[in-house]
Amino acid sequence: MEPTTHPLKRCGCGSPTDKCPDLPRTIAPTGFNPDTTLVFDVRREADFAASSGLIPGAMWKNPDKIDAWIGALPLTQDVVIYCVRGGEVSSKVVDRLQAAGVKARYIEGGIEAYQAAGGKLAAKRMT
Repeated sequence: MEPTTHPLKRCGCGSPTDKCPDLPRTIAPTGFNPDTTLVFDVRREADFAASSGLIPGAMWKNPDKIDAWIGALPLTQDVVIYCVRGGEVSSKVVDRLQAAGVKARYIEGGIEAYQAAGGKLAAKRMT
């Protein structure tokens, strides 16, 4: 009998049992360390272009082109994403990432809540 492969659970562990809970969808604006977490800015292109900063260490990913970059994300590392206010854009991206087995959450309230909680922004580098 051949071993059966099980799809990764939302937590990313790949455990075939139900003992592993689903990963929460959100994280508090100060509930992560950008130095040890993969952080992705998924603000819409126009919102990103109009801003002068981003969370330190964050990389911008176009949410409208998620199919082009979703496969390159690690399944074993925590991923935090954010948009402007932590609404529709972040929610849709987290749905897609978690369904693909990525351990992703989004910042409650987005970059605005991060700043309101005292988080500092880094200047965007133009490439």
